[in-house]
Amino acid sequence: MGLAGAGLLAACSSTGGGAATRAPVSAAPTPSLGKPSVEATLRVGVDQVDLGGVTASTWLYDGVLPGKELRAKSGDVLAIRVENALPVDTSVHWHGIRLHNAADGVPGLTQDPIAAGDSFSYTFRAPDPGTYFFHPHSGVQIDRGLYAPLIIEDPAEPGGYDAEWVLVLDDWTDGVGKSPDDILAEFKAQNGTVSTGMNHDMGGMGGMGSSPLGDVGDIRYPYYLINGRIPKSPRTLTAKPGQKARIRIINAAADTLFRVALGGHVMTVTHTDGFPVQQAETRALYLAQGERVDVLVTLGDGVFPLVASAEGKGGQGLALVRTGSGAAPSATVRPAELDADPLLLTALMPADAARLPDQQPDQVEQVTLNGQMQPYAWGMNGTVFGADTPIRTTNGARVRLQMTNMTMMAHPMHIHGHTWSLPQNGGLRKDTVLVLPMQTVTADLQADNPGKWAYHCHNIYHAEIGMMTSLQY
Repeated sequence: MGLAGAGLLAACSSTGGGAATRAPVSAAPTPSLGKPSVEATLRVGVDQVDLGGVTASTWLYDGVLPGKELRAKSGDVLAIRVENALPVDTSVHWHGIRLHNAADGVPGLTQDPIAAGDSFSYTFRAPDPGTYFFHPHSGVQIDRGLYAPLIIEDPAEPGGYDAEWVLVLDDWTDGVGKSPDDILAEFKAQNGTVSTGMNHDMGGMGGMGSSPLGDVGDIRYPYYLINGRIPKSPRTLTAKPGQKARIRIINAAADTLFRVALGGHVMTVTHTDGFPVQQAETRALYLAQGERVDVLVTLGDGVFPLVASAEGKGGQGLALVRTGSGAAPSATVRPAELDADPLLLTALMPADAARLPDQQPDQVEQVTLNGQMQPYAWGMNGTVFGADTPIRTTNGARVRLQMTNMTMMAHPMHIHGHTWSLPQNGGLRKDTVLVLPMQTVTADLQADNPGKWAYHCHNIYHAEIGMMTSLQY
C-alpha cells in the first residue's frame, strides 16, 4: 500500500490548516479523580525564540523554550488546560505517564484534536515518580518548539544530592532551515511502499550510518540544542566542587539520537524512563528519541562541557557545568569521555522495586519493523498506520511483544499508557526501547489500563509516515 492511505499520528487533524477528515472520536470516559493537586494553563502559540544569538520564529508553550517545567508528586492529580493559539489543530501527549486513556492526547485515537482558537482540559493522575515530558501528537509539531519537562517526584526518595538539573536535548530546524512540514512533504512525495524484508538501501536524504548502532537518523539539522541554546551560547549550570548533582536528561528530538558525556566525570545512572535501575557507572551513554535518563555526578573543580553529540550526524549540543574559575571550552569541544564505550540504556538491570511480578505471558505478538530510506517508507508488520491491524488483548493479560527490526535503521519504539518489562534484562522497566538493526527485543507489559493505546517509533518522521499501530482492550 502507498503512503496516500496512511492514517498517521494526526489522523483526524491537519497540521497545515486543512479541514478535519474523520468522524469525531468517542473518547473513553474520564474517571473520577478528586480535587487536583496541580493546576496549570498551557498556551500554545506562534512566537520567536532566541537560541543564543540566532532568532527563530516557531511554535512554543507559553513563549519559552523548552516549555515551563511541570512538577508534581507521585499520586497527584494534575489538571492542565491547553489553550490553542496556533493557526492549526494541536494536542498534548504526556509521554511515559500511565494515565487513563481519555487523557493520552492522541487525535484520531483518544480524542478529537484541539482546534485553532479552542481549548481542552487534561485531568489525570501521575502514579509513578520519574522524569517525563510532554509534547504534541499532531503531525510533526514536536519538531518545532513544543516540548517541556514533566517531573514527578517521589515523596519517599532519600535525596542525597546537592543540586538537581533538568536538561532537554533537541534537534532544530524550524525558522532557521527547512520547516518540519516541508521536510515531511518531501519524504511523502517519494511515495514509497513499505519493504517487508531486510533492506540495505539506506541512501538518499540523510543515509547516516557512521555509528556503531547502524543508521540513526534521516536529517542533518542546522543546530542541536540543550535547554533551547546552541553551543556558541550554552546554558551554564553552577554548583560547588565536591557537590553531588542529579541530572535528569530528556531527549525531545524528532530525528536525532544523542551520545552524552560530561567532560572529566563519570556518571552513575540511577533511573531510566522514570524507573530505578541497579546503579551503573559510565563515561558516556546513548539517549534515543523519547528516552529519559537520570544520573548522579560528583562534581570536580572547574568548568566542564556537558556534550550531547548528534550520533552519526556530526553536530552537538552543549551545556557548561561551572564549579570554579576557568575559561569556558569552545562550542566544538569534544571531551574524551564521548569516545568511551557508551552505555545503551536497554543494557541496564532494574532495581528490585521496579520489577513486575513474575508471570508467563498469556499472549505473544510478533512485531516486525519495516521500511527503507529510499523511496522513503516506514511501517510495522508490513503496513502503515491506518491500514494496520491493532494488537488486541484482554484486561489482566500479560502480553509479550517480540519486536524484530528488519531495517538497517535503529528505531526507538514507544508504548503509551504502560511501561514495558524487558525479560532479557531481569525485567528492566522502560516505555521507550531502542531496537537496533536486525535485532529482536522482547518486551512484556501488564494489560491493566484499558483503552486504545498508540505504539510507534519515536522518530517523528517514521511515525508520521506510518510506523505506528495500537494496542486495544
